[in-house]
Amino acid sequence: MDERKPIECWLSDMDGVLVHEGHPVPGADEFIRRLRESGKRFLVLTNNSIYTPRDLAVRLRAAGLDVPPEAIWTSALATARFLDGQRPGGSAYVVGEAGLTTALHEIGYVLTDLAPDYVVLGETRTYSFTQITRAIRLIEGGARFIATNPDPVGPSNEGSLPACGAVAAMITKATGVEPYFVGKPNPMMMRSALRAIDGHSETTAMIGDRMDTDIVSGMEAGLHTILVLSGVVSKDQVDRYPFRPSRVVDSVADLIELID
Repeated sequence: MDERKPIECWLSDMDGVLVHEGHPVPGADEFIRRLRESGKRFLVLTNNSIYTPRDLAVRLRAAGLDVPPEAIWTSALATARFLDGQRPGGSAYVVGEAGLTTALHEIGYVLTDLAPDYVVLGETRTYSFTQITRAIRLIEGGARFIATNPDPVGPSNEGSLPACGAVAAMITKATGVEPYFVGKPNPMMMRSALRAIDGHSETTAMIGDRMDTDIVSGMEAGLHTILVLSGVVSKDQVDRYPFRPSRVVDSVADLIELID
């Protein structure tokens, strides 16, 4: 990392890096405060497509972290930007919630189940069998299949919930059509975030707690990659992967000195 240019922009995962089980990771509040005071460009990234950036800003504020909506980048926003570049002013049948439908409305997409250009699958608290059936039939009829992220399960107080990747697999099994996943570990998520803050890969760092999503996608996008051990990966697990992060630290508290 020392051989590269100084870090001018920061990308950070949310869960496991800034918050853990609804509580701020120690040092995360100071890390965000120093970022904002420094004027450095930064984005908080999440594969969760349920919430809008405004919703997530409120949830982070409740956890004691002051992150403005414009500093939050979701897989829903990345998906909308991708579709806007592929087929501007198109149409989509959406299985998802406000984070995804709002993002698509804002780029001028028509949401319809009448011969849409795309079926777009995102996260939702309650997947509807009726909606999934409609999605399958539209894909069979020629609609292109897009999914916001490949995460197979999501957390809840009761245990794991089926998430976008699991439902996408069911639709693929029924149709024989694989979706294009926009969110992590697709490096496109990183590149769209870079464009959103006018950043450059050589001077941007990606902080994450997962080797198989945050670190690999940051590496493939050419970023500095920083693994924090405050989430799901322990230090002894890092060497099991065929790639390595640029740096491994206990938490974002160890990165505050790198901001100035």
